Amino acid sequence: MSYKSQRNYENAQRMLFDGIGQYAIPEIEPTQFENAEFIGFNYAKSAKNPESKVVHFFLDDYQFTRVWTDPDRYISMLQRFKYVLTPDFSLYTDFPKPLQIYNHYRKHWLGAYWQMHGINVIPTICWSNQESFEWCFDGEPTHSVVAISSVGTQNGTEKKQCFLDGYFEMIKRLEPTQIIFYGRVPDECKGNIVHIKQFTEKWNKAEVAQW
Repeated sequence: MSYKSQRNYENAQRMLFDGIGQYAIPEIEPTQFENAEFIGFNYAKSAKNPESKVVHFFLDDYQFTRVWTDPDRYISMLQRFKYVLTPDFSLYTDFPKPLQIYNHYRKHWLGAYWQMHGINVIPTICWSNQESFEWCFDGEPTHSVVAISSVGTQNGTEKKQCFLDGYFEMIKRLEPTQIIFYGRVPDECKGNIVHIKQFTEKWNKAEVAQW
């Protein structure tokens, strides 16, 4: 039986991208960032002046899983915004490797699908531990603006070092032009950082700062 005969098979019936690397991760095209106001996906439906706003997914996964289970439902809404970040599906270090790769694939499938529909997508870069470096940067653009979050990574020596290892690896591999940074910026992190101060679920306007 062909996957196309299935009503919904992990979105394969909608689009299959060629993909990058061992796991055929869909590729996201680079983009650049101009200052804008950030809002969580859970505020997107009621947002005023969406053409000046950026949608982020630095929320609990359950608040945005629906963009994967029913992606076409949200296309027209997301097309109204200036930028949309790729979903921050969790890559916890204690997740089984197949689940981590699956979440990375979902993030990239949605980013590529949104770009196909004319949405200006900013890639959210995620990693777990050094083992994830084998695949967690697959499909990410080079010389592009990227977004990351340090939330939950700075309250322990081991977790902070794990975050820094991934940050430095990201800089080396992707050479980003700007880094949208949600959460506290460790002193060790350098680059053209757009620091977004952490709010409970809503962000203020970004201020560009050199670090």
